[in-house]
Amino acid sequence: MSKHPTDLLNIESQFTDTELEVRDRVAEFVDRRIRPRIAEWFDQAILPTELLPEMAELGLFGMHLNGYGCAGRSAVEYGLAMQELEAGDAGLRTVVSVQGSLAMSAIYKNGSEEQKQKWLPKMASGEIIGCFGLTEPTAGSDPGSMLTNAHKEGDEWVLNGHKRWIGLASIAGVAVIWAKVPAEDSGTPGHGKDGHVVRGFIVPTDTPGFTAEPIQQKLSMRASLQCTIDFDNVRLPADAILPENPGLRGPFACLTEARYGIIWGAMGSARDSVEAALEYAQEREQFGRPLSSYQLTQKKLVDMSLEINKGQLLALRIGRAKDEGTIENHMISVGKLNNARAAIEICREARTVLGGNGITGDYPPLRHANNLESVRTYEGTDEVHTLILGQKLTGQNAFR
Repeated sequence: MSKHPTDLLNIESQFTDTELEVRDRVAEFVDRRIRPRIAEWFDQAILPTELLPEMAELGLFGMHLNGYGCAGRSAVEYGLAMQELEAGDAGLRTVVSVQGSLAMSAIYKNGSEEQKQKWLPKMASGEIIGCFGLTEPTAGSDPGSMLTNAHKEGDEWVLNGHKRWIGLASIAGVAVIWAKVPAEDSGTPGHGKDGHVVRGFIVPTDTPGFTAEPIQQKLSMRASLQCTIDFDNVRLPADAILPENPGLRGPFACLTEARYGIIWGAMGSARDSVEAALEYAQEREQFGRPLSSYQLTQKKLVDMSLEINKGQLLALRIGRAKDEGTIENHMISVGKLNNARAAIEICREARTVLGGNGITGDYPPLRHANNLESVRTYEGTDEVHTLILGQKLTGQNAFR
């Protein structure tokens, strides 16, 4: 029997004991460490950094990577962990995504063996926090238009430019930064557009000229940390460059990992919201009867639960394909587009069951809905994923 009342199809029966053990361990952490204080952290715009060591101990940092001190968990195990973390708060799930799916994956997929040995074990243990700098003030959905650049001066790289919406940057010890490099400096002639090619660099954040500032007055992801980064003649050694996968395929492979986690995470927000609404409806009385006894309330609860079940089955299908090695890139867009879009509608509808009480921090649906405004935008907007799928269906590139 499933532990969640919204699991109308007993999807839980489709998981192995090992997968359920991972899920339950993360769920216990969320219940013990996140739920009691998340309303306070969200209200005060605090990322609870005191949780990061325990998240590392749980094996959450780079948990889907093999070796280098990483947990080597399956895609489905990683997905279940992300669902439970986001049931606590998307901001805390994003910490794991930035650290593991973005920063660590960038080094794992594109770095030299020496770079992997130097950085990944300390990042897996939480000794070093990382960030991933791709998005810029004028380059979001079109990262190829980035202005951040690097060029060779003798045996050094000189990095200049700006990044924005970079998670964890102000507390990170290392940053993976993507910049345009003259093709002749990059050593990859023919790869570049307009004579330049996008390359990744490992940048210790204490390097002179590196400045990260948290973005203030956010209305979403408040228990999280996103920053602007400025690079003013940041000088790096020759071996700071990531040697593999020149061009945008390097960062895009990392974005695919992050998007996969969102497919599961969004359903965590949705499930937590519906369960809060269900509990409230069973206890709250109006006109002498519990809200849950009214037809309109039951319809809301049923419709929301159906969407959760569909979203979870979609996540499971994609996760199994990822573990089997049969996944196709467009499948990630199916999951990210559908589940982020469905989750935000579920959370908003769950809030209506709570009435006026639903706008307070005492209940999670509106907090989750606000967070999902960010989740729906980052790692590819609805529009971007729609056009990816449109191209898959028609063979026509509609991006331009």
